[in-house]
Amino acid sequence: MERGKMAEAESLETAAEHERILREIESTDTACIGPTLRSVYDGEEHGRFMEKLETRIRNHDREIEKMCNFHYQGFVDSITELLKVRGEAQKLKNQVTDTNRKLQHEGKELVIAMEELKQCRLQQRNISATVDKLMLCLPVLEMYSKLRDQMKTKRHYPALKTLEHLEHTYLPQVSHYRFCKVMLDNIPKLREEIKDVSMSDLKDFLESIRKHSDKIGETAMKQPGETLSKGPSHAELLTHGNFEAQQQRNLDNIVLQQPRLGSKRKCKKDAYTIFDAEMESTSPKSEQDSGILDVEDEEDDEEVPGAQDLVDFSPVYRCLHIYSVLGARETFENYYRKQRRKQARLVLQPPSNMHETLDGYRKYFNQIVGFFVVEDHILHTTQGLVNRAYIDELWEMALSKTIAALRTHSSYCSDPNLVLDLKNLIVLFADTLQVYGFPVNQLFDMLLEIRDQYSETLLKKWAGIFRNILDSDNYSPIPVTCEEMYKKVVGQFPFQDTELEKQSFPKKFPFSEFVPKVYNQIKEFIYACLKFSEDLHLSSTEVDDMIRKSTNLLLTRTLSNSLQNVIKRKNIGLTELVQIIINTTHLEKSCKYLEEFITNITNVLPETVHTTKLYGTTTFKDARHAAEEEIYTNLNQKIDQFLQLADYDWMTGDLDNKASDYLVDLIAFLRSTFAVFTHLPGKVAQTACMSACKHLATSLMQLLLEAEVRQLTLGALQQFNLDVRECEQFARSGPVPGFQEDTLQLAFIDLRQLLDLFIQWDWSTYLADYGQPNCKYLRVNPVTALTLLEKMKDTSRKNNMFAQFRKNERDKQKLIDTVAKQLRGLISSHHS
Repeated sequence: MERGKMAEAESLETAAEHERILREIESTDTACIGPTLRSVYDGEEHGRFMEKLETRIRNHDREIEKMCNFHYQGFVDSITELLKVRGEAQKLKNQVTDTNRKLQHEGKELVIAMEELKQCRLQQRNISATVDKLMLCLPVLEMYSKLRDQMKTKRHYPALKTLEHLEHTYLPQVSHYRFCKVMLDNIPKLREEIKDVSMSDLKDFLESIRKHSDKIGETAMKQPGETLSKGPSHAELLTHGNFEAQQQRNLDNIVLQQPRLGSKRKCKKDAYTIFDAEMESTSPKSEQDSGILDVEDEEDDEEVPGAQDLVDFSPVYRCLHIYSVLGARETFENYYRKQRRKQARLVLQPPSNMHETLDGYRKYFNQIVGFFVVEDHILHTTQGLVNRAYIDELWEMALSKTIAALRTHSSYCSDPNLVLDLKNLIVLFADTLQVYGFPVNQLFDMLLEIRDQYSETLLKKWAGIFRNILDSDNYSPIPVTCEEMYKKVVGQFPFQDTELEKQSFPKKFPFSEFVPKVYNQIKEFIYACLKFSEDLHLSSTEVDDMIRKSTNLLLTRTLSNSLQNVIKRKNIGLTELVQIIINTTHLEKSCKYLEEFITNITNVLPETVHTTKLYGTTTFKDARHAAEEEIYTNLNQKIDQFLQLADYDWMTGDLDNKASDYLVDLIAFLRSTFAVFTHLPGKVAQTACMSACKHLATSLMQLLLEAEVRQLTLGALQQFNLDVRECEQFARSGPVPGFQEDTLQLAFIDLRQLLDLFIQWDWSTYLADYGQPNCKYLRVNPVTALTLLEKMKDTSRKNNMFAQFRKNERDKQKLIDTVAKQLRGLISSHHS
């Protein structure tokens, strides 16, 4: 029973659950019915549930049927009404369609007009929008067009400014347009293009400057500026009008070729101000805006432009500003300085043949000056493109290379005129650069070195001049036939002689023509030395010292060598030598006038401390002494030539009772020669005469004692004695005045005592008195006596074969042997 109750309870629960599920199915959305149905299938009573579900569906169908039956009549009535309404609606539709057709027909034109109005309003709105957009785009396009025009006319700096405005002001307003994007993409390219074009212009400028540096330098050297102040020249200080005129004529040789046109250095404008003005200007610049301006037609104008005015520096300024704006100023500065350093090295490289002509030096200097004039202008017109340290570095390099080049090339110059012109050119070069603020002391120091070379070239030149004068001279006193000729000679050479002035014409000066010629050439040399000292900023004392030292070299070396060469010539005659002695005597006296001449042109008194003296006067003394020695040598050679004609028969026994012919001729020659010595200083003539007599006596002694004469007789000795007496007679006749008593005869004293000893055969006296200071034969050397005695002893033995049979001959031979033995004893005791 309990089991039945339990089954009943379960059946009730199942029925309640099924009921609940059915309510959920009826009230729940179909999308959520799945879980409900799953709970039915999860149970085991789904069959019963299906039965209940079928039952519930039948119930609902019965309710629907009841409801439909209840409302069916109303439904039928509604359908009837609807059919009526459909007819009326069809009529209304037809009326509406007809009305619409009529309306469409009547409003067709209006619709067309409205459509046209719509289109017009749309176009108007589009045009207005387009105008507004174009108003925004036009400034951009105008700026871009302006940019292109500026680039086309090479106004690169304004173009860069325009590009900045375009990029930062105008393009951002219309950046959504495609053409603006294209422009924005092209802006970096345009900047690079401007940068490259400006650099190209700079390169063209640098190339043009390199080619035309000489023209710039030439103009700068013509007008070194008003700051260049020069002291009075030595020519102006000169009191001699003739010298002043000559200085004016010679010292300005270079300046006449390049006249200095004084002009002030124009004020240098700031480059930034110039280019601000260029930005405001709308006129395009010339296509050719770099390099050298054409000023050839301005030479006749009153004002010649300065060197910096010849150059259009705008490419440098533009490129500098462009690179500055682009933030690459340092790159530009490095490039500019590097290129200019390269150009400086090219400019400072002298041509190999520069020393051949002055034009070579002039072009070299012009290029250097042109280079530094440009750099100086750049220094003062740009803000830091180059600085003073950079300029000083370049100048130090230029100075060292220029001085080295000048030292090398000037050493090849052998023409003093070229050296002098070079000096003037260097002075002009130094003064020009000094105006621009460059230190040039080393150039003036180097000029002092060139001065020594100039002196050497002058000495070589004057060596040729002196040689020509001496070779062309006739070595005869200058004859004058009238007062005019006399004054002319006196005007050329300082000579005063009261006795000569009193003489009537015609008369002769004691010296030959080379005296006034040499004197005047010495003065010309002094002029030439003075020319070099001009503009070297030397004191009068330094100039005086330079002239005196150079003049001393001229006298002691050049003139001395010329005189010595003349004196040592093989064909020089005694007359020429005598005239040379006379000439050098007068030239020596004229040295005091040369001292005065130098004093007058330098205004330095001889008493001034450290003043160099003209010790070159010793040149004339040395030349005179050399001429005197040459006279003595020449006379001795003539004597030797006559002695070569001597032909003694040393074995003769006969006596001619007269002197030999060769000796008579010799004495005649000596008399005529000494007669020419009247114009020589007394001591010279006396020394020449004494020297000739001594040489004659020595030669005769050697002739008597020479080894080839192995034998001689007493007769030959007596003949020789006659010749010696002829010589003594000549000495006593006083061929040259001034000798005291028998001084000249003493030249033959050795011969006289020797001959007297043998002819008188006074051996007892000789042997007894030998060694005493007052002995009769003091001048006879026992060796000489023994030599001569041996020659006579051999003669006695060989020529008198029967002498041993004659008592007197035997006694004489014994006496000779005894004397010879005693002489040997004297000789040995003397040597011991």
